[in-house]
Amino acid sequence: MTIERIAPSLLKSWLHDGEETALLDVREHGQYGEAHLFHATPLPYSRLELEVRRLVPRLDVRTVVYDDGGEDGAGVAMRAAARLSALGYRHVRVLGGGALGWQSAGYVLFAGVNLPSKTFGELAEKAYHTPRVSAPQLAAMIAGPTPVVVLDGRPVSEFRKMNIPTATCCPNGELAYRVRSLVPDDTTPIVINCAGRTRSIIGAQTLINLGIPNPVYALENGTQGWVLADQALEHGGTRRYPDGSGNPVLRDAAQQLAARFDVPTVSAATVRAWSGDSSRTLFLCDVRTPEEFARGSLPGAQHTPGGQLMQAFDQYVGVRGARLVLFDDDGVRAPTVASWLRQMGHDANVLEGGLSSGLGLEAPGAPVPPPLARISAQELAARLARGDVALVDLRPGMAYRAGHIGGARWSIRPRLGADLADETRQIVLVADEPELAAWAMTEWQTAHQPLLLDGGMAAWQAARSGVVATPRQPGDAECIDHLFFVHDRHDGNKEAARRYLAWETGLVGQLDAHELASFRLPTRAAAPHANM
Repeated sequence: MTIERIAPSLLKSWLHDGEETALLDVREHGQYGEAHLFHATPLPYSRLELEVRRLVPRLDVRTVVYDDGGEDGAGVAMRAAARLSALGYRHVRVLGGGALGWQSAGYVLFAGVNLPSKTFGELAEKAYHTPRVSAPQLAAMIAGPTPVVVLDGRPVSEFRKMNIPTATCCPNGELAYRVRSLVPDDTTPIVINCAGRTRSIIGAQTLINLGIPNPVYALENGTQGWVLADQALEHGGTRRYPDGSGNPVLRDAAQQLAARFDVPTVSAATVRAWSGDSSRTLFLCDVRTPEEFARGSLPGAQHTPGGQLMQAFDQYVGVRGARLVLFDDDGVRAPTVASWLRQMGHDANVLEGGLSSGLGLEAPGAPVPPPLARISAQELAARLARGDVALVDLRPGMAYRAGHIGGARWSIRPRLGADLADETRQIVLVADEPELAAWAMTEWQTAHQPLLLDGGMAAWQAARSGVVATPRQPGDAECIDHLFFVHDRHDGNKEAARRYLAWETGLVGQLDAHELASFRLPTRAAAPHANM
């Protein structure tokens, strides 16, 4: 099988020609975060088969994969392309020269993650002149006699890590639906915050675009700006919107907002017809909360909580130019989120009738690997004592550092063959996801059938077997799956926070004309409130 290599100039033209393209960075997450193409979707080779059908459901889509293009990434893109072809993808190419070749051709590589979304936040603030308050100003508001409501636009899991004192967790995708339950009057100032900038800006501007009369502000630089101003954060916060607290009072405003940005409302019959269109990719997106999704959704839908769909689009959709159909059960959240996705340049639509539409689609099934034989924790302990097995830990590098079975070596799929090249003993794998281990071993022929620790580390520890911590092993250079990009910015490291904020505010200046033109923000957007 021959995989075609394409030049950076051809890929650049594809990304802006209006046709669908899946651009997949198949390096591991840490490598991706150091330098990648602006429109790339991160799909680590270690997770390729686990994620690809969700991110790229249509087998006929134009697909390009790439790696570093240098010695460290040699072969990963070709291996990934071969695997995609084996899975049935029919138009797979490899970017010639990889990321380094892209840069050598005069195009920019970007650090960080969720680049289009974060860049869009900066552009939105400039276009709308989104009002903001500084951390000292917000601290004075909280301490003052006039009530102020602080709403944290991040998911609950992030809110628990750290939050502004008095803040309530209300993810951005929920704001339109829940703000009137959390702030029932029209006069109380509302401040939206996140950890940095994007969700603060988008959350505040969402309420402003909906036309609520309250004074609304974004907290400048989020929790990082709070720390840089020597203010104390809370940790382990539990304040969040109450279950059942939704209020559809802003439904008409959400519908008007969707109309303002030309968001189509489509019937279930139309979406069924779209699902049979072999020339377009379709994503059916449930933008409600995890709890609501767990209670039931439409067949064929993936859970894409609205705030995170705007913030981390590339974690849910891997095809540039695909059709998106959003739905809820209240008529508020889907049109509000779709209004933003349209401005981000995406083909976003709202399903008429939402959860009650009766729509059902067939979801693309993930490929199933050949199963691995299992070994119990007790048997593994006995065989380790005899020294007749080689134990390989495929969990994340940071998890291995925190605690692993004595005698285990750490490895990851791109390097597994090299790590096992001279091994003659039977291989035993430790993994959080059995499928990840099974797919990793499909590439390699071993002298003995590989085994998987049954129940993983939980079973090992339940058997009262000890673990070993190695805080510096594997070394940072080996942990290609971990994003070290200003990784300690949330741990009180002010210099890391400053670097991150400088990176975020500097994104727009790195874009070329084509990348800027992919966004569709209004050219004239007045600010309903003045900055404080």
